[in-house]
Amino acid sequence: MISDSRDNNLPARIEAEFSELLGELSACGHQANELLVRTRLPRWCRRSLFFFLGYIAKAEGRVTEKDVGFAEALMKALKLSPRQRRKAIGQFRKGKTAERVPAMKALGLKLTHRLWPSPALRVAICLCHAAQLHGRPEKPRRYRCEDAIDQIGLPIRVSDDILESYACKVWITQPEAQPRPSTFEQACQLLGVTRRDSREVIKRAYRKKVSECHPDKLAQQDLSAAELARAKDRLLRYQQAWELISKRLSV
Repeated sequence: MISDSRDNNLPARIEAEFSELLGELSACGHQANELLVRTRLPRWCRRSLFFFLGYIAKAEGRVTEKDVGFAEALMKALKLSPRQRRKAIGQFRKGKTAERVPAMKALGLKLTHRLWPSPALRVAICLCHAAQLHGRPEKPRRYRCEDAIDQIGLPIRVSDDILESYACKVWITQPEAQPRPSTFEQACQLLGVTRRDSREVIKRAYRKKVSECHPDKLAQQDLSAAELARAKDRLLRYQQAWELISKRLSV
């Protein structure tokens, strides 16, 4: 039985579209600009998108080169004309100067997301990508991202699931350096899966991770003592993660 943290509380239409887009995001290597190349975005969403990008970028007081670079990557992905780029830049600057989100901002997305959830979800993915440009987002960035996603009419759970996907696939590069997992989410991150995945998917991921660092396989490779020690620690973390997950899913 799966725990409450994985309960499906999104409307069916939104859930189906969201799952598909998360799969597409993973296929794109978690590059939101590439996702827009593949799936596009209606023109009427652009004003809100670039306003919110500026709003998130200024969360900690200073807009970084990564923030500007990501906005530029989205403009390129959307194939904006020079005139359209100027408008997008104008919206980004307005977002930078905003202390809070205007009440009527993104009204179109808010009114249409239940019947046509894809545009709002694609914007949400771009905003979450912006929030985590420097890795796991600090509270100011995360809070501004959540404000924006709430403004477009989507539940905060959407941002949680998007950022969890980044946590599992992007942020953890050295499992052996991580502490022993103490929560279901931490265990999933170590195995590169999310709480949305089924037991079968998680088990396959675990077996694949273990096979990559199992002593029998490593014995055939010319590895140093330090490399073997790291592989041993990595294997231990994977086993601890699976043990926690197995107990949680059997409740």
